[in-house]
Amino acid sequence: MRKTRNAVSFLLLAAYFAACHTQPATTQHFIETANMDSSVKPGDNFYAFVNGKWLKTAEIPATETGIGSFLDVYNRTKDHLKIILEDAAKSGAADGTIEQKVGDFYASGMDSATIEKLGYDPVKPYLQQIDAIKTPKDVMQFVASQQTLNNNILFSFGVAADDKNSARNIAVYSQGGLGLPDRDYYFKTDPATLAIVKAYKEYIIKLFTLTGSDSVTAAKDMELVYALEKEMAGSHRTQVELRDPQSNYHKMAVAELDKSMPVFGWKNLLQQLSFSSDSVNVQQPAFYEKTNALLSTVPIDTWKKYLKLHTINASANALSTAFVTASFNYSKAITGQQKIKPRWERIYRATDGTLGEALGELYVKKYFTEEAKKRMLELVNNLQAAFAARIAKLDWMSDSTKAVAKEKLMAFIKKIGYPDKWRDYSKVTIHRNTYFENRLSAAKNEYQYQISKVGKPVDKMEWGMTPPTINAYYNPTFNEIVFPAGILQFPFFDLSADDAINYGGIGMAIGHEMTHGFDDQGAQYDKDGNLKNWWSRGDSLKFVTKSNQVVSLYNSFTVLDTVHIKGALTNGENIADIGGIAIAYDAFKMTKQGQDTTRIDGFTPDQRFFISLGQIWRSKRKPETDRYYINVDPHSPPVYRVNGPLQNFAPFYAAFDIKPGDKMYLPDSARIKIW
Repeated sequence: MRKTRNAVSFLLLAAYFAACHTQPATTQHFIETANMDSSVKPGDNFYAFVNGKWLKTAEIPATETGIGSFLDVYNRTKDHLKIILEDAAKSGAADGTIEQKVGDFYASGMDSATIEKLGYDPVKPYLQQIDAIKTPKDVMQFVASQQTLNNNILFSFGVAADDKNSARNIAVYSQGGLGLPDRDYYFKTDPATLAIVKAYKEYIIKLFTLTGSDSVTAAKDMELVYALEKEMAGSHRTQVELRDPQSNYHKMAVAELDKSMPVFGWKNLLQQLSFSSDSVNVQQPAFYEKTNALLSTVPIDTWKKYLKLHTINASANALSTAFVTASFNYSKAITGQQKIKPRWERIYRATDGTLGEALGELYVKKYFTEEAKKRMLELVNNLQAAFAARIAKLDWMSDSTKAVAKEKLMAFIKKIGYPDKWRDYSKVTIHRNTYFENRLSAAKNEYQYQISKVGKPVDKMEWGMTPPTINAYYNPTFNEIVFPAGILQFPFFDLSADDAINYGGIGMAIGHEMTHGFDDQGAQYDKDGNLKNWWSRGDSLKFVTKSNQVVSLYNSFTVLDTVHIKGALTNGENIADIGGIAIAYDAFKMTKQGQDTTRIDGFTPDQRFFISLGQIWRSKRKPETDRYYINVDPHSPPVYRVNGPLQNFAPFYAAFDIKPGDKMYLPDSARIKIW
């Protein structure tokens, strides 16, 4: 379990990276002028100026929730991975090699005939265990047994660096147990939310009927389970409340927890989970207190129905088509996706989720170069220098706080492309015709890997994403910025692209992740990754004031009808976007092209820099998807990841001659300047 602040999250961003190790001989034009709409003034809507023609004509495929740059790179990357998986599946590699494990796992998932024949047989032993439950203690024993299979049924569990002692790992317990996307879905009464609740209830009924209940009984059982979940949801913290690291840190003695929550039974739980510890971090104590009470007051029969639902749901996509379809129909109500993805793509994702670094090792051997890694490190170092210079010039921060901020900045751990040391999957057993068992073996291995770290020194060379992932992140307890190979592709990054393109693309992503170390959450951690105040009081108050300005600005942006961005939920990402583009631009101006005025494709270097930013966020999404993201995603919609930062950035005004009267124009006094 790792807390990360990432640049992309649910959006997989665009890119192109040649499958071979040679550079193209022909000149490439990295500004996609065919997508641009010159009828839109850059100062009215820069996002539409860069992407307008494409936005008018692009159609979202039935298998997707959106389309855009992210889907372009995702499709190219998954096609590369399909080649790797199919080659591994037919390679006849020696037992125990990563080629054998990856190939046979993929082959077992593609063996639909065997999977269909089994139906829900793989989960029947667990359902029988649930039938034998008689007491609350039995409930917790079953929950623990599932946890050892890496299945978070009732609560969320993980192992992470201790927020206040970042050199040592600690067991972390978080709120969980819900089937809807977020606690608010149980209490909101708008039509869109009620439609999702209806779909969830239908899904519960479907899973019960698929496993032997008649429709009347299934409907009654659904109501009991839903009512229990709603009770749990009432104890959950909101998405905004979850963003406060101080209020979500509670290092507590296991002995005291056991006394205060005797039905939950913390000592027995840890024993069942096969590890010991004097203390754990209970991030949301109210949830566990509520669960302890519910274990006493809710009938055991209701708990058994709850456990059955979540056990079946956890495995639904590994079972026969009826279960996969039921799961998809529920997710369709949330995202608007109309057609399920092809089987090979679903199995590729499962492979990445279970044997991710093994698959990643094969991926980087074929599709990532040392030249790309070296060039990327140069960019990171240049942005680090630019950020340091910006800190030195801040007019709102004292010299003493500036000095500590620079120390933290220069202490960043930089990870690019792939890990220096690959994960060991030697204890994972994979066979070609046992898909469910393969998943179990990988899950058990992952669980054992996690608990082996409890109480041990933190390995800061560990990665939280697999190499093919098209994303990036900042981890506050490691004080690290991480850029997997998957994101190091055009339009983010290309070895043959000019600096304007790379600094406007991956440069912005680098600056974004660096700024996460100094956003409203990251700024609470010191250079060693400890949740510890390093600010002078006066500077801290000034920072909060500026942060609140960001909240107010983004609250004003409309997404759907009268639905606005939640500025408090997206504050960290918005601060990182505003800071990221400024840092990237300063670094770009340190390059030869950044100091030049030579036009390419009719655009100045500065204009190309900003257009590159607009290109990476080209996206069209389903209304259902936008609505879902507004509720749970800490990132603003793509249009405001472009227009929001730019309307606060003076060099953008100069590059496109933005003037009063233009819709994006803000007077200098109203522009937000933090980092």
